[in-house]
Amino acid sequence: MSKDHSALDELIGALRGLPGVGAKSAQRMAFHLLQHDRVGAGRLALALTGALQRIGRCERCRTFTEQQVCDTCVDATRDARLLCVVEMPADQAALERTGGYRGLYFVLMGRMSPLDGIGPDAIGLPALLQRATDGTVEEVIIATGFSAEGEVTAHALAELLRARGLKVTRLARGVPAGSDLEYVDLSTIAHALADRR
Repeated sequence: MSKDHSALDELIGALRGLPGVGAKSAQRMAFHLLQHDRVGAGRLALALTGALQRIGRCERCRTFTEQQVCDTCVDATRDARLLCVVEMPADQAALERTGGYRGLYFVLMGRMSPLDGIGPDAIGLPALLQRATDGTVEEVIIATGFSAEGEVTAHALAELLRARGLKVTRLARGVPAGSDLEYVDLSTIAHALADRR
């Protein structure tokens, strides 16, 4: 196998690792970048390298940031009594776009999936419990998805947080079952947040 063929296979394999990208789509993207948009491919490579070098996780909420503590966590106008727990940074971004929530966040970076061996420690449960019991937080809003794994995660979190005397609410069911927040329209998210239980 030639080195060129190996590099092409590596590129296609890397593109296949993206969500929703199958073998044919990955091959089409690779060929397009190499044949028609080498400048764009270079920009993409530089942007990805830069992001990997500069972006880490916020010490407080675990979202992506270039600082130790993200802009949301240091914003004094946010209501520190409210802590919204989301699965991924994309879910946090979706909630922010609604403009209907002014509290703080905790990003799990996943959801529990006992069948896949993903338990409480893998989603940062100890850090969440520490953050939620800091003496400032009064209500924890659980905004995990309504998939089976999201529901398992929500239930486990609610039990542990309530046991520590915290008020725990869950997004209302306006969000379609089995969907991720980042794909739900903003109006539905805003209503689910307002009607949390």
